[in-house]
Amino acid sequence: MSLGLPSHLAPQAVNRWFVRGLHAVGFTTLSGTLLITIAFQGANPNLVLWPAMIALLPMMTALWFADRMPTVFYSTAYLVVGGACSFWFAVTFYSQSAELVTSDAFSVALVKVALVMVGGPRGGLAKRIGWCVAGYVTAEASVDVAILLTGKRVEFDVTTLLAFAVTVVIFLLNDRSRRLSRRSQPLLHRAARDEELAAMRHRIEVRAAALMHDTVLNHLAAIASTADGPLHPALRAQVERDLEVLIGEEWLGDDSPKADASPQGDWRQSGLFAAIQESRAIGLDVASTGDLSAVARLDRETSYALGLAVKQCLVNVLRHADTNQAEVAVYGSEEEVSVMVVDTGRGFTESETGTDRLGLRQSVRRRIESVGGAVQVWSTPGRGTSIMIRVPASRGQVSARGTA
Repeated sequence: MSLGLPSHLAPQAVNRWFVRGLHAVGFTTLSGTLLITIAFQGANPNLVLWPAMIALLPMMTALWFADRMPTVFYSTAYLVVGGACSFWFAVTFYSQSAELVTSDAFSVALVKVALVMVGGPRGGLAKRIGWCVAGYVTAEASVDVAILLTGKRVEFDVTTLLAFAVTVVIFLLNDRSRRLSRRSQPLLHRAARDEELAAMRHRIEVRAAALMHDTVLNHLAAIASTADGPLHPALRAQVERDLEVLIGEEWLGDDSPKADASPQGDWRQSGLFAAIQESRAIGLDVASTGDLSAVARLDRETSYALGLAVKQCLVNVLRHADTNQAEVAVYGSEEEVSVMVVDTGRGFTESETGTDRLGLRQSVRRRIESVGGAVQVWSTPGRGTSIMIRVPASRGQVSARGTA
């Protein structure tokens, strides 16, 4: 049981509230005894029970100090004051008529139960049981001495012994539960670590699959479509740059080469702007519209993923849509940023695309889902394609609203 606290603070908090529970029981028994004594005094005006009522007040005060300041001094003071008050209560009680003693011996037992609930200061199992034993012995000794002084016969008190036994059993069960909890903590930490590693492995796999399509597969397709002879210098430079990224393993980190860590008011520093510029460089006529400054509200990882996903959508337009024109529209809200890539090409049916077509599946959909976004595709053969990409906006970042 941790109560949501650090492991080194949880036992102290549990022990403190456990002791306060014992003190609450003590207050209840003393209050009940006071009410019973008042009732007997009202029903029997000839009896002299007011000294017993007065004896309960110092005991309740000492218990209040022991509850507010659970130290050795105040716990010991409660035992001393409680023992004296129990003695005075029992002397007053047993000096009355024999009928009262026979009918209301339970009131004296409640006073002794309150002493058993001393609780004591912080400590281990042995110390807590030791304080409980001290309270039980003090209660029995003070009351037995009072009974002997009044000339009555000492009888075995089952109620107080039962309360003492139940308290000790609760101490033992609480200690066993705490030991089992400490023993299970390493297993819980290991399970949490394994879950975190599995999530990290999944993110790396998604990133690797998307990057593989963005680089190797795209380069192979570009090389296959070029004429015989040396590669175009721009294509060669792009291939060399992407190979350096793969070999250097920079893609394993969260750093983006296109988006800064902090929000920027100029959308030209975003991954989306870089994707549009690269698409224009390879021959696609891209019109950018809408609230372009909204992309500045994205964090670094999301901005980078959005830029790569939009770049893949634009590459697909140039490669498969049989058109060289596309539009990128940006819409921003408090919770998310939406980007729609629209073309008027030949369109397609997503369910009929082959399993080898990984661009939309890996480089777009899974990449956006890895940052908490979603992708929707509307396409009609012969009438074009619209792809809506929605990603969550970073909390605490305010968009500088504006249009391009």
